[in-house]
Amino acid sequence: MASTPTTSADIGNTPYEELAAALRGELITPRDGRYDEARAVYNGMIDKRPAAVARCRDTVDVLACVRFGRAHDLEIAVRGGGHNAAGLGVGDDALVIDLSLLRSTTVDPEKHTVRVDAGCTWGDVDHATVGFGMATPSGFLSSTGVGGLTLGGGIGHLSRRFGLTIDNLLAADVVLADETFVTASESSHSDLFWALRGGGGNFGVVTSFTFRCHHIGERGMIIGGPVLYDLADTAEVLRWYRELLSSLPEELSGFFALLTVPPAAPFPEKLWGRKSCAVVWCYTGSHARANQMFEPITTYGSPLFVGLHAMPFTMLQSAFDGLYPAGLQWYWRADFFNEISDAAIDVHCKWGARLPTGHSTMHLYPIDGAASRVPEDATAFAYRDGGWAGVIVGVDPDPAKADVISQWARDYWQELHPTSAGGAYVNFLMDEGQARVAASYRGNYNRLARIKRRYDPDNLFHINQNIQPSGQAKHGKPDAGDDAGVPE
Repeated sequence: MASTPTTSADIGNTPYEELAAALRGELITPRDGRYDEARAVYNGMIDKRPAAVARCRDTVDVLACVRFGRAHDLEIAVRGGGHNAAGLGVGDDALVIDLSLLRSTTVDPEKHTVRVDAGCTWGDVDHATVGFGMATPSGFLSSTGVGGLTLGGGIGHLSRRFGLTIDNLLAADVVLADETFVTASESSHSDLFWALRGGGGNFGVVTSFTFRCHHIGERGMIIGGPVLYDLADTAEVLRWYRELLSSLPEELSGFFALLTVPPAAPFPEKLWGRKSCAVVWCYTGSHARANQMFEPITTYGSPLFVGLHAMPFTMLQSAFDGLYPAGLQWYWRADFFNEISDAAIDVHCKWGARLPTGHSTMHLYPIDGAASRVPEDATAFAYRDGGWAGVIVGVDPDPAKADVISQWARDYWQELHPTSAGGAYVNFLMDEGQARVAASYRGNYNRLARIKRRYDPDNLFHINQNIQPSGQAKHGKPDAGDDAGVPE
């Protein structure tokens, strides 16, 4: 039953009791004992105080929230999994449309598809699909929400072989700013469908997704895991990795990481707390060919630890969940890279040696193979050059270390950025200003702005990496950075 709030200074004179009565779900306000839990997102550094959180049970609840928000000129934030780097699933004084109760999945094993509600995590999807020996490209943490990752593009273990998540999106159900409900696909609202594939939450509230699935490994069993090297070998490993990756079959992918070895299995206790570099591998082909595929990897260098073994794909997807529970302090900086240059390698060696905390890390995720064969203008996601999405993340459980991890990430990024392609994966952006958003879409930005004008001319959905409607910007966010997008 929906809880009815008491009108107070916290929520002004807006008649939230009307919205509470209209919801099948529940409305949580600052007077509710569950308020702090309801407003919390994955990044513990985010401390926003919304006017109300509407925990929606179905699409009609979402429609009711959009209608109510428009009628009362409210700020609206949309929350799926809550993993967004900048905490854009919540906003001060906003009405938060919380989709986390929309959690059903439906697999069609004959058509190789899965329909997914917008509140699902990738753990929900993997559980449903891997049981049929299939998966759809997603990310690297199973606790990540489906909605945010998909709408930003979706880079993951399967991208080299099957493309980005958006390259496997077949349809999306969307509540629009004008309070209508549509299904977007190649054959219906095709301009909206184009924009949803990388344009973020700018165009409406997606309530469900339908994805194409693919058979992987042997009945969902893949071969993968981390291979660790000494931190002193970082330059050599990066040079080897940048040359090797493009020569590998697309069913074998690996991302590079700088990290501190966590004090947990499967890592040997003697390595716990040691700074190192690593490549985390995922092979989704025939197991009979695995030794041949991994031969250039297993014969290279002097690894500290080789963690390659057969496992369900769900195990690899959830391998880091325990190390990164919700509530840690996070600060992200990111860029796309067309190459891993020698100059970039020098920067990685310098700042990898200065990892400030045990959770802090740097990852380079490949965008090549199938993901790079999609034309730049085929979807809103523009960086299809066959490079990498890089991310620097300062992370720690202790709020007292927030400044330390943030400064390390900013300084590292400042020195590395000149070697980049210019923009960044929008799912990794903090609040860095309109110049950074535009750079992240390259030549697709103006088309996105026109589609935004058609579907959300008043910029109702602006608590996001905002694409302002061409010609007007009622709710446009102020530019938080300078022309290079560097926050002060």
